[in-house]
Amino acid sequence: MEIIPVVQIVLSVLLVITILLQRSEAGLGGAFGGGDMGDSSVHHTRRGAEKKLFQASIVIAILFAALAIVALLF
Repeated sequence: MEIIPVVQIVLSVLLVITILLQRSEAGLGGAFGGGDMGDSSVHHTRRGAEKKLFQASIVIAILFAALAIVALLF
């Protein structure tokens, strides 16, 4: 059994989890076309655990993409 497909599956599950755990900036109303129109200029700063989760999702995505390229080459 090769290790690359197993690692890709684990990374993909971790990536989905980290993305789903992040707070949506648009909110549920914005996803369906509603939401606050006056709040569109508000900037959201990530802090604490939210920032770590965001950074972890970036690292996992880069690792997943790099591993996919390696899998194509070998």
